[in-house]
Amino acid sequence: MVLHVFWLAFWAILTALVIAAAIALRMRLRRRLGMSEPRVDDDAVRSILETGLLRDDTPEPLDLDEIEEEERRFWSEPWDEPEEW
Repeated sequence: MVLHVFWLAFWAILTALVIAAAIALRMRLRRRLGMSEPRVDDDAVRSILETGLLRDDTPEPLDLDEIEEEERRFWSEPWDEPEEW
């Protein structure tokens, strides 16, 4: 009986730790990508009721991998030598 309670407590604690780690990882990724929760005010609610859509005018976060690839491609292009006069 005691062993049964031990395993039950062990798995409950392990599950709580995994959930806490997942929440912390999600928050860290959200901060790193610069994403924030959409702001919903009265005007936004009216817009949702009228159109069925929530329009957020904040710019999308930058895709750092895409930027890095474009920079690599830019610097790998051959350059014309300057003309001498």
